[in-house]
Amino acid sequence: MADGSARLFLKLQRITMATGLALLLGGCSGMFFYPDRATYITPDRLNLAYEDISLQSPDGETLHGWWLPAVQTPAKGTVYFLHGNAQNISSHILNVAWLPDKGYNVFALDYRGYGRSTGVSTLEGTLSDTETGLRWLASQPARLGGKPLFILGQSLGGGLAIPVAAEWTQRNRQPPLDGVILDATFSGFRAITREKLDGFWLTWPLQIPLSWTIPDDYEGVDHIARISPVPVMVIHSVRDGLIPFHHGLRLYEAADEPKTLMRTDTGHGGTFVLPEFKEGLLEFMEGNDDLPRKPRKDAE
Repeated sequence: MADGSARLFLKLQRITMATGLALLLGGCSGMFFYPDRATYITPDRLNLAYEDISLQSPDGETLHGWWLPAVQTPAKGTVYFLHGNAQNISSHILNVAWLPDKGYNVFALDYRGYGRSTGVSTLEGTLSDTETGLRWLASQPARLGGKPLFILGQSLGGGLAIPVAAEWTQRNRQPPLDGVILDATFSGFRAITREKLDGFWLTWPLQIPLSWTIPDDYEGVDHIARISPVPVMVIHSVRDGLIPFHHGLRLYEAADEPKTLMRTDTGHGGTFVLPEFKEGLLEFMEGNDDLPRKPRKDAE
């Protein structure tokens, strides 16, 4: 029996070492991306008008997105939607499919490696893709119609939105953002990596060295204050079992004014299932359309 226990212990030890070595060699950034290329639903199945959008990234990838025009004309504004880490826009579209009926255009983008977008997902690549989508919107004044522009990032999408929105604001790029909404977003890429590794016994001993494979240049808590004076709304569920509530609270505390915190009680990614949370988002957007701005840095 003792020999059997010893052999089992050695086997588990080898598994732990192999798991750690694989993560160290490959880096941990891949744990953020679980794309697929299936089509789950298209906007027309939801009785929505839409247009397929194809963009070229600076490094030559082709990115696919959907433009969903508002039902009313003129639109109240435009929402740039950045989805979570699994599947693709066709599985996340229900999160924003209700917005065109409320008067908002929606642009939803698939990062590289997701859906019909080419390439392989990486942290730096998806950050670049997020900015590519925002720059495309900025080049479409007829679509925007001079109305407010918001970013809505859910989970991973919020983690990508923070540094991109901060840079956009600090460089005084046009058009200015009118609000950044972060739903179920982690406080930082390295922070959530360390937390998840800490919760699994095989990787617990390696949580510190493995988390160091994640660049610390894009931690949300380090950048969120730089989004000001653009209003920020942090949405987080006290029942979120994937990204615990304390992540949203840390982001809210790190943000500069103006800022809003909306506590919810749904599962991860389920915010807009309930009408009261839809109304909370609309109140934020409609209340910050014409908020006076503090002076910014000179444009680049």
